[in-house]
Amino acid sequence: MARILICEPHDDINALLELVVRRLGHEPVAFLGGEVDHIGIDAAVVEPGESAALKVARGLRAKDVPVLFTSIYPPDNEVLALEPAAYLVKPFPLYALERALQQALAVAAAAPPPVRAAAAL
Repeated sequence: MARILICEPHDDINALLELVVRRLGHEPVAFLGGEVDHIGIDAAVVEPGESAALKVARGLRAKDVPVLFTSIYPPDNEVLALEPAAYLVKPFPLYALERALQQALAVAAAAPPPVRAAAAL
């Protein structure tokens, strides 16, 4: 079971995203604003319209956590620079989110662990 962070400002859409994540057998984690502890987050579904959500997405991508964006607007250069696992334009069929999330988790699981610099002695 993966932990999926959901950053969606609209309550009705948020509830729908949580339902999809649960239906796939994963645990939805609500974004309550502010800083996010990236530890234990396996992927995120982010609405990039707010600066706080983009900040969270940047932090997750820096840790190689897959991020899926959902928006009514087409992606801009700032969002594309984060190399999202998927960018879904609302309204989208729920199976598209399911498929994109499953694929992102599979790719992340198959990726080799990041190389860490050796600590100086």
